[in-house]
Amino acid sequence: MSVVRAVLGRAFRREDDDAPVAARVRRDWIVDSVLFLLAAVGALSSAMTSARQGLQGPLPVTDGIGAALACLALWWRRRWPLGVGFAVVAVQVVSAAAGVAAGITLYTVAAYRRWQLACLVAGAQVVLLPLARVIHPQGTSSTVYYLTGTFGPAALVAWGMFRRTRLQAQHERARRAEAEEQLRTEQVRYGERTRIAREMHDVLAHRISLLSLHAGALEFRPDAPPEEVARAAAVIRASAHQALEDLRAVIGVLRDGPDGPGPEPPQPTLAALPVLLEESRAAGMRIRAEVGLPDLAAVPDAIGRHALRIVQEALTNARKHATAAPVELRLDGAPERGLTIEVRNPTPALATAEPKIPGTGAGLLGLAERATLSGGRLEHGPDEHGQFRLHAWLPWPQEAQ
Repeated sequence: MSVVRAVLGRAFRREDDDAPVAARVRRDWIVDSVLFLLAAVGALSSAMTSARQGLQGPLPVTDGIGAALACLALWWRRRWPLGVGFAVVAVQVVSAAAGVAAGITLYTVAAYRRWQLACLVAGAQVVLLPLARVIHPQGTSSTVYYLTGTFGPAALVAWGMFRRTRLQAQHERARRAEAEEQLRTEQVRYGERTRIAREMHDVLAHRISLLSLHAGALEFRPDAPPEEVARAAAVIRASAHQALEDLRAVIGVLRDGPDGPGPEPPQPTLAALPVLLEESRAAGMRIRAEVGLPDLAAVPDAIGRHALRIVQEALTNARKHATAAPVELRLDGAPERGLTIEVRNPTPALATAEPKIPGTGAGLLGLAERATLSGGRLEHGPDEHGQFRLHAWLPWPQEAQ
């Protein structure tokens, strides 16, 4: 008995691939109404045939009541297909007029439940055929009766299984499309957050390196004039305030996501290069800049942002690893040639030995990635003259001419 209960429990357990029970839409109401009318017309036609064959006694009444119940049960076939299927099978034994309704419920079981359950309902119909013929004799021959009663349910089960396969394929495509859309959304969000993190890395590294240099100057020159101390303290305060504002911005964006209410990160362009150079010189850097562009604001923002970040990170690295060494910057370009950036400074071994500013070591990797993503290239490393050289080329969009 335990084995039988286990088999039955497994057979009747609802699986994940079973069609979900959904509220009827307008199309479902139309289909159910048509099927109800079809079953009613079939029952009426069968009752008229039985009357012409001289069916008498309580059988016509039983036939009519059973057909009416089977037709009414069709309205619940979507919600409880298996229960309605077995109920109509039992009614069909005493009501030949319920045949059309029984076929519709069998198709529903095959379309909405597993094939094992559909075969179980169809098997019950076939097994009860002899009893139904004894209770409700019909004028057809036994051969036609049993062939129709056997192959008819088999065809309905096959048709319902085909329909179920199509429904499962549709649901699978819908699930896959939804999963792909979620994946694309996550990729967009991840890419946006990565871009913001890259921007903020450059900004914060620049601000904090300036802070470190000014603080170091105050530490190693305690006898500096009060005016110089006040000026350095003011720069430290302004840089710290700006660094905190930038940090608050990136934390807000990364917490709320690109679609949230977080503030947008700063997006300076190459027009901010003079301010960047002035800040670096004020921090004690010796920079010789050769800018071959007559109008920095005319550089398209698409490459101007990348160019400014590359220069900013190159100066930050020079402050970290070659603090007192002179830095040479060359910037040139045109729409036909693209934008070229070159920064040189003595390697740390040749520079004045002063405390280095710690860093993450990912700045140059970020620069290379930035240049590659914009369609350009970036090279860095020692050259034959013992200097550290960073060379970048960025494409100049033709439509921006």
